[in-house]
Amino acid sequence: MTRIFLDTNVILDLLAERVPFFDSIAKVATLADQKKIILMASPLSFTTVEYVLTKFEPSESVLNKLRKFKILCKVCEVNEEIIDKGLNSNFKDFEDAVQYFTAIQSGCNIIITRNGKDFKYSTIPVMAADEYLSSVGC
Repeated sequence: MTRIFLDTNVILDLLAERVPFFDSIAKVATLADQKKIILMASPLSFTTVEYVLTKFEPSESVLNKLRKFKILCKVCEVNEEIIDKGLNSNFKDFEDAVQYFTAIQSGCNIIITRNGKDFKYSTIPVMAADEYLSSVGC
C-alpha cells in the first residue's frame, strides 16, 4: 500500500481548512480513511501545527483536531540517525531535511507538500496534493 508522508504545510491546510488548498488535501485524507493509502507524519508536524493553530483558536479545539487527524495517520519516528543525516545534508532548511529523512526511514513512497522546491534532493516523488490526486485518477 502506498505510504504518503505529509509535510507540515499540508497538515495545516487540512486542519485549518485553508482555502484554496483544503479540498485536495481533504480528498487525500479521505483516501486514507477508506484505507486506500497510508498517511505518515512527523512528530515535529504535530507540535508545529499545535503551535500555529492555537494562535487562531482555543487549545482544546486544536487538540481535538489533532486527535482526529492522528486516527488517519501514523506518526513516524525521529531519532539520532535522522538528526545526523539532516545536519549533514544538502538541504538549506534543517526542518525540511528532518522531514525528508523521516519520510525515507519510514518507507514512504511519496511526499506531499506545497513547497516542492524544499525537497529538490529527494529520491522519492514530491508533489502537491492536487498533483497526487491527478496521478491516481481522482
